Amino acid sequence: MIRNVLSIAGSDPSGGAGIQADLKAFAARGVFGMAALTALTAQNTQGVSGVHLVPAAFVADQIKAVFADVRVDAVKIGMIANAEIAAAVADVLQHHRDIPVVLDPVMVAKGGAKLLDPDAVNVLTRRLLPLATLLTPNLPEAAALLDVDPAESRQAMADQALALLALGPAAVLVKGGHLPGDQSPDVLATSDGLRWFEADRVPTANTHGTGCTLSSALAAELAKGATLQQAVAAAKAYLGGAVAAADTLDVGSGHGPVQHFHQFWQTQEGYSK
Repeated sequence: MIRNVLSIAGSDPSGGAGIQADLKAFAARGVFGMAALTALTAQNTQGVSGVHLVPAAFVADQIKAVFADVRVDAVKIGMIANAEIAAAVADVLQHHRDIPVVLDPVMVAKGGAKLLDPDAVNVLTRRLLPLATLLTPNLPEAAALLDVDPAESRQAMADQALALLALGPAAVLVKGGHLPGDQSPDVLATSDGLRWFEADRVPTANTHGTGCTLSSALAAELAKGATLQQAVAAAKAYLGGAVAAADTLDVGSGHGPVQHFHQFWQTQEGYSK
């Protein structure tokens, strides 16, 4: 049986992040993807130039419409933009506590544009974190949620992961891609303790949408019945392959997207004529 996964997030017209990245990652990981939009953005690989929010009540209507008709096996939450949308999402999902929820606290775009209002952080922390099966912040996002300085070491990453775990999510995956060096380690905090997941850093500027892609792959794996550790291992390996193949794409002149379908597409030179 093919699993169904719902993404609640914003749109990226250039296709590398947001809902577009989520649907690509869902398809690549073998699940059927659905989408409830929270915002329209005007953006490309160079940055975000505009954001048009969907009214909170209509965000809720989209989610309710999906649940009223479709079996939902997991939910991924990305850009929620403001406090009203965060509260509306929480109001709906609190009635579906048996479904895995991956929460990617999208706060700042790759180019630096803020994608979450400051007043929304409080609602996200109070209402959405306790609903999350897995919270997936990068280092700046983890620091913003805790109101501390970003971690600059593995020990600080671990400490912040445990501090976030105390706020209510069932598990926290703090992503170490912002650490200096040749490694890109992530740390998973659960009630059983900490586990590190290692990866070599890929030398490429084409990392647009990596957070969206990882959280969507995690939701897909959880929907298919993976344990948290299995899901993290599979999703991190998938993302690593997508980043490693990113330079085979030719999309934009800034931070290009990852290659979501690296396992399935051949390079142009590989096609038979």
